[in-house]
Amino acid sequence: MEQAIDKEIGEIGRTAESSLDRERGDIGPTPQNDRLGVRLRKHLAAEVSKEHTDILMLTCCFISGLLDSVVYSAYGTFVSMQTGNTIFVGLGASGQNANKPFGWAKSLTSIFCFILGSFFFSRYCRLLGPLRRSTLFSSFLIQAVFIIVSAALVEVGTIDGEVNVAFRTIMWLEEIPIAMLSFQSAGQMVTSRNLGLNEIPTVVLTSVLCDFASDPGLGKKDNVRRNRRALAFVLILVGAIVGGWIAKALGGMESVMWIAGGIKLLITIAWVLWPQMPQLAIPI
Repeated sequence: MEQAIDKEIGEIGRTAESSLDRERGDIGPTPQNDRLGVRLRKHLAAEVSKEHTDILMLTCCFISGLLDSVVYSAYGTFVSMQTGNTIFVGLGASGQNANKPFGWAKSLTSIFCFILGSFFFSRYCRLLGPLRRSTLFSSFLIQAVFIIVSAALVEVGTIDGEVNVAFRTIMWLEEIPIAMLSFQSAGQMVTSRNLGLNEIPTVVLTSVLCDFASDPGLGKKDNVRRNRRALAFVLILVGAIVGGWIAKALGGMESVMWIAGGIKLLITIAWVLWPQMPQLAIPI
């Protein structure tokens, strides 16, 4: 009899505790929420399909044109085209470019940070899985944040962003956006390699033009790689023209950087929504 009473009291206590937990909201994850979390993790861990990813990489070419045009107009260096920066370093070593003293230092910073970015993003992608949605999303989010932070620093006046200055003394704070923009530009080139889109390096044109002209199928009607190389050239050129006109009209580089950062954020979101790589059927 006493055991029955104790059992009944225990059940009443557990029922009361359960009701109190519900009132406080102290209940564990419901099966529905748990399933949603599992699906989200599975979705982000899946590898994306490579089909049509050339569209995103070609968009990165446009971003490179935007950024290189305004950074060169403001600081006399590039953040993507490291061949040009190498020449600038050489000219500085020979005492050229007197109207932009220490311009070679900016170019050297860009080269170093691009190498550092290539080192980081290649190993980051290799570690997490280069084609996983989560990897591509986080990689491009880092790139977008670097562009946006650079734009914000110029926007608030912490760093000068005036373009087309005839004589510019060295302002060492300018090294900050140069470093950040060069670092992030390496990320998109690493992604193009991981996707097997070597014909769209997104940051360089010399090899693209050479491969375009030497393509044995140059005159063929259906030649996807030729078309990609041609579009890469056009989009970098158009990006440079658009960036130059915007910077000239507004007198500063921050607007162009905001646009570039916004476009890269859209690419970041696109990776989350991108179709999954088809699963190969395993014969039984």
